[in-house]
Amino acid sequence: MSKSQKKSAHTPMMQQYLRIKSEHPDSILFYRMGDFYEVFFADAQKAAKLIDITLTARGKSGGNPIPMAGVPYHSVDGYLAKLVKLGESVAIAEQIGDPATSKGPVERKVVRIITPGTLTEESLLSQQQDHLLAAVNFGKDQIGLAWLDLGSGRFAVTEVRTESELLAELERLQIAELLVADHESTPTDLLQQESLTMRPDWHFEESAATRLLLRQFNTKDLKGFGIDHMPAAIGAAGCLMQYVLDTQKQAVPHIHSIHIEQQDECLTIDAITRRNLELELNLRGGSEHTLAAVMDHCATNMGSRQLRRWLQRPLSDHKILQQRHLAVAEIITRSLTDKIQVALKPIADIERIVARIALRSARPRDLSNLQLTLQALPGLLGCIQSCSTNLLTNLSDKLPQLPGLATHLQVAIIESPPLLIRDGGVIATGFDQELDELRHLSKNADQFLLDLEEREKSRTGYSTLKVGYNRVHGYYIEVSKLQASDGVPVEWVRRQTLKNQERYITPELKEFEDKVLSARERALAREKLLYEQLLDGLQAHIPAIQNIATGVSELDVLNTFAQRAQSLNYVQPELVSYPCIEIRAGRHPVVETNDNVTFVANDLDMSDKQRMQVITGPNMGGKSTFMRQTALIVLLAHIGAFVPADSAKLGPLDR
Repeated sequence: MSKSQKKSAHTPMMQQYLRIKSEHPDSILFYRMGDFYEVFFADAQKAAKLIDITLTARGKSGGNPIPMAGVPYHSVDGYLAKLVKLGESVAIAEQIGDPATSKGPVERKVVRIITPGTLTEESLLSQQQDHLLAAVNFGKDQIGLAWLDLGSGRFAVTEVRTESELLAELERLQIAELLVADHESTPTDLLQQESLTMRPDWHFEESAATRLLLRQFNTKDLKGFGIDHMPAAIGAAGCLMQYVLDTQKQAVPHIHSIHIEQQDECLTIDAITRRNLELELNLRGGSEHTLAAVMDHCATNMGSRQLRRWLQRPLSDHKILQQRHLAVAEIITRSLTDKIQVALKPIADIERIVARIALRSARPRDLSNLQLTLQALPGLLGCIQSCSTNLLTNLSDKLPQLPGLATHLQVAIIESPPLLIRDGGVIATGFDQELDELRHLSKNADQFLLDLEEREKSRTGYSTLKVGYNRVHGYYIEVSKLQASDGVPVEWVRRQTLKNQERYITPELKEFEDKVLSARERALAREKLLYEQLLDGLQAHIPAIQNIATGVSELDVLNTFAQRAQSLNYVQPELVSYPCIEIRAGRHPVVETNDNVTFVANDLDMSDKQRMQVITGPNMGGKSTFMRQTALIVLLAHIGAFVPADSAKLGPLDR
């Protein structure tokens, strides 16, 4: 589509398309037309090539056919997934006007821009990994990095001093989309990142970013979050927040706080070491034979994602780690692993469900799954109610029971609702009297039609006469052409002629049709209104549901640590205050799970007196395996897990 194309040379509908497209030049525009999303001009050519859809034409521009392609609205998620995976962004233009009252083209507007870092749909996301949007801001003395999982509302920042530290953080976080300032000083290494999106410099300006964050968090200052002294991080967070608002085209109430990840709170792992340790991805890019694959036996997707966060960021604080170790030990001692695992099974991915509730994109089954989760919470709490360790006691406080909300959802939503609200049949009978009355009118239509059919058969003597309905022509009385040629009652008005039949309408049937179709339309409209009201009511519960999600995920990980310790013969590490790494009969946690390998355990003794050891041996003799084994044992201990050894004593570490 060139600049020379004149809008006046197009139909009103195409003029509307060109206007909307001009506002979103960097996105593929999906333009809703009935049951399809259509794309035109260069977007159509691009989409046809990228997602393998048919390229055709519609009308002409400057004497040339206008390229056009389209996808059905009911299967759009699959096509969006392909485009986003290829790094494209897609602007979704929906019909917001009423076709019945529109004199020209139905009013449309972009309701959302889907980008690689702003996905929230269940079908577009990895269930076991966070999907992060990040922004980098190069400040005077520090580099600010902010990241957000829009699918959960988790928002965090940090500041680093060097580009190498920044690249290590990006390697750790595995960003889906990175926002950087559109200026020449952006480092080359950063420009080589995948899914890079350039943003205007002023989006990173500290004062504007501060005002935006204060509005989002509804607070007077940022001191409560501890970031008021971090100008580079504030600029990155403000740019990211602005981008989210620009793409979502609505408020995002599930983002109501921000967390600092201080660099001195965790063990430093540079990008090369992270890759070589094969924490989540092996050296071939797959997920098998990794530490995550060995450790992840979580019952919930929330737990799997929490486990990966802990793996990505091993802590240095011995107090926090010892609390985790004690919790794991108590779960083992009280034989709770199986009980907790069973209690976790009914728990849905409410971390992502609550985000869709906040964004008003939650589907009926999301609300049904939320209700089932709330009903399952008392059973989960019962598993740890008698526990005495501080961490498990505190987790109980993160699992607030919401019996009133659970009951409300149970009364409102049918047990197994359809996928989408637009089809109706979601709101339970008895929840709303007006809806029940409209549905009753629609359901009684069948009996009326049967009575009418029998009456007309008796009156005309046509035994094959039938009364039917189709979406195009509505209700009708159908007889054969032969019967029609013999004569029909004078009040019958021909509605449709087929090859072998004639179809008629009567004043009585027309009156019934108007009444029933109106009732069905009103019932569907009423149901949609009630569903929107349900979403409205859930907004106040967002923080509580997020706390439940956090508590469930942490308990799931601790229980998984306990289960893995029992199944794989791991031991509780001892964390001490003096420098040492003393490991007896240590084993590589990944290599030892290979059924084809007999693993020989190894000792290691390093202290303030013995700070260096030399490893010798032939090629493929296990030298690098021993070094990786030591690193992984240390890492497991510093995420709160037990370790593969007969014993392990570890002093303070920073890398």
